[in-house]
Amino acid sequence: MPVLDGLSFTVEPGQALVLRGPNGAGKTTLLRVLAGLAPPLAGRVEMPPESAAYASHADGIKATLSVRENLRFWADLYARPWAEGVLDDFDLRSLAHRPAGTLSAGQSRRLGLARLGVIGRPILLLDEPTVSLDAASVARFAGWLRERHLASGGLAVIATHVPLGLDAPEFDLSRFRADPMVAGQGSDAAFL
Repeated sequence: MPVLDGLSFTVEPGQALVLRGPNGAGKTTLLRVLAGLAPPLAGRVEMPPESAAYASHADGIKATLSVRENLRFWADLYARPWAEGVLDDFDLRSLAHRPAGTLSAGQSRRLGLARLGVIGRPILLLDEPTVSLDAASVARFAGWLRERHLASGGLAVIATHVPLGLDAPEFDLSRFRADPMVAGQGSDAAFL
């Protein structure tokens, strides 16, 4: 059954697009389709292969590894050089030797987001990235996104209910909810 219909957008390097809409509007579904985790019923998604990273509520961390070991694991997995500065970017330096399984929910979320800083994917597809973060951590994440990721030519599509302070267009998916009784024309999304 279609969730969204008639949706079309393009996101250029250096830009972010913020997805808005009430719970159930299709934000997560759209991100999963963009990430290739769910097939579109119609339409197409265009982006270079192996260019996107999807981050949702699961942080992708290993509980028995330390914070630093987790980040090194992801850097090695993606054949990326280790960048010690990511610990500072996400306020994790004082936690670097702690096992990830002992972190608070907010600290775990920061570690999960820091993973994005080491894997080097230019396209970030983020589903509620600031869940469990306090105001200072939300601001730190938004600063990293703006000053590191977008400024270096990356792009992001972000589903969030929290203002991030980004100079980014907001796309309300409510108006694209599919009528389950009508077959739609599909959707197109492009990432350049």
